[in-house]
Amino acid sequence: MNSSDTIAAIATAVAPGEGSVAIVRISGPQAEAIGRSLFVAPGQQIWDSHRVLYGHVVDPATGEHIDEALLLLMRAPRSFTRETVVELHGHGGLACVQRVLALVLAAGARRAWPGEFSQRAFLNGRLDLTRAEALAQLVSARSQRAAQLAMAGLDGGLQQRLSGLRERLLDQLAELEARVDFEEDLPPLDGAAVARALQVVRDELARLVAEARQGELLRQGLRVAIIGRPNVGKSSLLNRLSQRERAIVTDLPGTTRDLLESELVLDGVPLTLLDTAGIRETADPLEQLGIERSRQALAAADAVLLLFDLSAGWCAADQALLDQVPAGAALLIAGNKADAAALPVGLIAPAGLGPVAPPGSQALVCLSALSGAGTDALVQELLRRCGASGSEGLQVALNVRQRDLAAAAAASLERALEAATQQLPWDFWTIDLRAAVRALGEITGEEVSEAVLDRVFSRFCIGK
Repeated sequence: MNSSDTIAAIATAVAPGEGSVAIVRISGPQAEAIGRSLFVAPGQQIWDSHRVLYGHVVDPATGEHIDEALLLLMRAPRSFTRETVVELHGHGGLACVQRVLALVLAAGARRAWPGEFSQRAFLNGRLDLTRAEALAQLVSARSQRAAQLAMAGLDGGLQQRLSGLRERLLDQLAELEARVDFEEDLPPLDGAAVARALQVVRDELARLVAEARQGELLRQGLRVAIIGRPNVGKSSLLNRLSQRERAIVTDLPGTTRDLLESELVLDGVPLTLLDTAGIRETADPLEQLGIERSRQALAAADAVLLLFDLSAGWCAADQALLDQVPAGAALLIAGNKADAAALPVGLIAPAGLGPVAPPGSQALVCLSALSGAGTDALVQELLRRCGASGSEGLQVALNVRQRDLAAAAAASLERALEAATQQLPWDFWTIDLRAAVRALGEITGEEVSEAVLDRVFSRFCIGK
């Protein structure tokens, strides 16, 4: 990336007939000059920083008015990138904004790479790396809780927490390295106190790593495959949870011939529910295709909800389906049609259901997809088994890159503590302590290579 370039991109979603406003963003040393060459502001409007001008985007070659627009000028360093930024706010849609961008590029700007505006903000000291990543997470948030977590990161909550841990390690590292070089000139160092300080940081990192799973679920969501024999109520349950008629429901087995997906948010966790065709032996080629897609969805799901008919009881076909559930997937067995079976709803031990329950299974949920009774218990138990329950008190959460680095730092501290246990010389402690400090610095961007930055920011959308 060349920071001396002037870059430009469309900073809003673009689609034919969609969106009332579109923004072309320009950042760099030539941003204002490009804006002046393309924008005509009638009257005596003053080109001043952080003022909005009204006028038209004009093709300088022909004098044609391309769009009626507003121009916002933000001179360096008072902008998102800390460079001079010009934004052209025109009409939404597709044709106008594309023509405006083409004129900006022809005037000397370069098309921005994905995330390049945010990368410049980081390189110019406007954002640390955790804030920059939180910005991308805020844009892509699929639920209110995910947006709240991203906002906490953008406000600096995660950076402050990690920088505080890193500073504590640096303090201990300074004490240890001083003893390595000048131990005879300094008072004795209390190794037990140093070890306790390292252990506190290690435990805090372990807590952050454990909480990262909940944050990942809030951000990425879960793919939940609903499987079961034909006519056990899979489509009825999908419709009940989606609160709309997403799937056709009849009393005839095999009604669902294809894989149906429904995206929703339950208790702050985005879920993609997959209503699968009933898995059974059939000669119908269309139903066979749907069953094969069901098996593929089952293999790729994060969680599996196996539904069986309480009124008919657990049978060999249900057991055969249970045997096909991938070993790594979270599993919840639920009995439907509790109303027809005259059974209670909610989380129930199999022993309380008699012969209708799967033998030797964990506690299961009984419900009625027809009336909705027991569906709340179903949702809570499903989220619990996936590790997504209890996220209400989550204040900050590491993403996958940050989690891996925090885990590496915790492992380095564990090795340093092992050196302490074996009463090895101070320089053995410092080797792993430096590694932990580097890992935490890579999370916040204080110690990070250009290759890592390119990899992080390439995942952002263009224009951000």
